[in-house]
Amino acid sequence: MHRRRRTALTLSAALVAAVPLLAACGSEARPGAAAVVGGQRIEVSTVQAQVRDVRDAQQSSEQAAELIKGTGQLGRAKLYDLIVDRVVTKAAEEAGVSVSRKEIQAARAALAQQSGGDEQMAAMYLQQRGVAPDQLDDVVRRDVMVGKIAEAIGATNTPEGQQKMNEAFTEAAKALDIDVNPRYGAWDDAKLELGAYKAPWITQVTKDEEAAPEGA
Repeated sequence: MHRRRRTALTLSAALVAAVPLLAACGSEARPGAAAVVGGQRIEVSTVQAQVRDVRDAQQSSEQAAELIKGTGQLGRAKLYDLIVDRVVTKAAEEAGVSVSRKEIQAARAALAQQSGGDEQMAAMYLQQRGVAPDQLDDVVRRDVMVGKIAEAIGATNTPEGQQKMNEAFTEAAKALDIDVNPRYGAWDDAKLELGAYKAPWITQVTKDEEAAPEGA
């Protein structure tokens, strides 16, 4: 039977909430930057804007208090997400794969159908992954890209395949020379961690072609 593998990136809201935000001031070498990745800055203002988008979406939810409580250290989670996005993009370049706008739209449509509609899909991503509606395309793009990387390098849904994925992303992270503002912690290439944030961020899920796709 033909099988389709989907690899998703996940963030654990509970772990993010449990991680204390470091109080250290930003490095003088990179004022205003939350991190420098591949020679390109991720501005603190960019992280803050993403946090505001999520908080605004959470405030509009009937479960606002619960959602906000579950993402207490959202700034670190969003910076982690932005770093991971660049790591995945680098790994995709090395693997010779890319994702088109058409593929993103198709993946979103499939997720919306599986979730019961666009609103339900947006609510699911907000609750499970701390993603605001206007951030969905970036997250879906990254998820599709990770799946294509796994296929390109022959990483199956096994411990050996998981190790192969980890190695691909670790090499990409090393090549990007990631430097993080101490306020958010320190990046670890080998463990793919930001500060004390230790949540595993690669989950491989194998589904039969006719089975509903994993939503998060």
